Amino acid sequence: LTAHMLEWELQMLVEIVESSAHLVPSIFPLGSDIALSNLLGGTSIVTIEDAEQYLKYMGLVPDALRSVQETLASAREQGHRYPKLSVEGAICNARDQAMSGPDNNAFLQPLLKASKRSDQLEDMLCLGREQYDRLVAPAYAAYASFLETQIRPFARDSVGLSDDHRGDQIYRYLAKLHTTENRSPDEIHAVGIAEVARLEAEILKVVNAAGYGNDVARWRTDLRADPKQYADSAEQLRTEVEALSKRIDLRIPELFGKLPRTTYGVELIPKALSERLPAAFARPNPGDGSAAGVHFVTSHPQKSPRFLHPSLALHEAWPGHLMHIALFQEMDTLPEFRRHAAEGLTACIEGWALYCERLGEEMDLYDTHEKRYGRLEMEMWRAVRLVVDTGLHMKGWSRQRAINYCLDHLAMPVQMIEQEVDRYISLPGQALAFQIGNLAVTAARAQAEERLGAKFKLRQFHDAMIALGPVTLPVLRAAMSEWVEAQRREAA
Repeated sequence: LTAHMLEWELQMLVEIVESSAHLVPSIFPLGSDIALSNLLGGTSIVTIEDAEQYLKYMGLVPDALRSVQETLASAREQGHRYPKLSVEGAICNARDQAMSGPDNNAFLQPLLKASKRSDQLEDMLCLGREQYDRLVAPAYAAYASFLETQIRPFARDSVGLSDDHRGDQIYRYLAKLHTTENRSPDEIHAVGIAEVARLEAEILKVVNAAGYGNDVARWRTDLRADPKQYADSAEQLRTEVEALSKRIDLRIPELFGKLPRTTYGVELIPKALSERLPAAFARPNPGDGSAAGVHFVTSHPQKSPRFLHPSLALHEAWPGHLMHIALFQEMDTLPEFRRHAAEGLTACIEGWALYCERLGEEMDLYDTHEKRYGRLEMEMWRAVRLVVDTGLHMKGWSRQRAINYCLDHLAMPVQMIEQEVDRYISLPGQALAFQIGNLAVTAARAQAEERLGAKFKLRQFHDAMIALGPVTLPVLRAAMSEWVEAQRREAA
């Protein structure tokens, strides 16, 4: 496995340069500016030495952002241009960070938490505030100004990557990177259309059972407009998701034999950032296990209806991202490049998390028509992405056509759909990983159930798959087939 994974990683390094994709990194919604604040904001500070090291890291932020600016300037000179909406979003994110104030941003949260432990650590917080005001905030303001003056004037009105310099080649690289397979965009588009049709049939059964006959459109309209589906405040939303997470935790040992030592919590995305970030996302615990993972939920309840809560919690927290990655980080027998490879293997990570949404059926979480529909809606959302992402970046779709396609197949609030489409525009190829990965994990389980029959044990299957570590989908399929045959031989 290690040989296969090393070969994959080196091949991707070759292909990113050959395609020029290294010159056009993501700048929105999760660009380097957000990545830096997430990375440092997840640090745990216990000692004075920890705090001193953390301040050194904060001091590197200006150089890091200048490096990003150099890359973007080089890309512009070679003819690469970002969509205007991506540039505008990146400018807003950077400005928000620059103007957030010393105590209202991710950078100072580790020092704020540590300051309650001792007077010395409180003094380090004062130094952190000073450093934030002197170095970090100006660096973000300079980054915003650079985007505004050097990148926005060259931005394009079109949204598809195929309109950019070498865009077709870059998109094919990104599709391969995120799916870890060699499927063409046309093949992926066709898979998406087939999956949308399959899920529409499943949804029709739920809508019928709910008393709406075959009127799926009316069901979706009523669900969007139902005030009972939305929390009254951000804090109420956080509390509800937190309580749901504990219900899920209770059932986890039934399905998994090995659990991580690290736990997790539920926190709100800051209100200003919630405008442009997804309804929920996960920040895994640090690799040394010194802090908990965090399941972040939006501060705008209208973006997170209750019928989606079970699927979102299963996907982002346990047994999805936070549990999956925590277990990887405890695999100290793996080489470092494999143990911490989760971020670069999107199909494995997102495919697993989407598969985990289905496990809510085995946990009895989908106990109403709305929740059952919500589970299917979440999978439909990922199937729609296969169609929309390839449509936008290889087939000339407009932003509005993509929004309309989503509205035809989803009950999500319009604001959330518009934001999601902007995400697909700004992160070409990333949205392909979810359903492609889910189909691979689901197929591996179906094969194991068929081949092992009564000998199939779900806990053993899950533990075996997680024990592979982060891998490409071809490696996952081959390794799990070998596991099935080993189980058959042992049973014989």
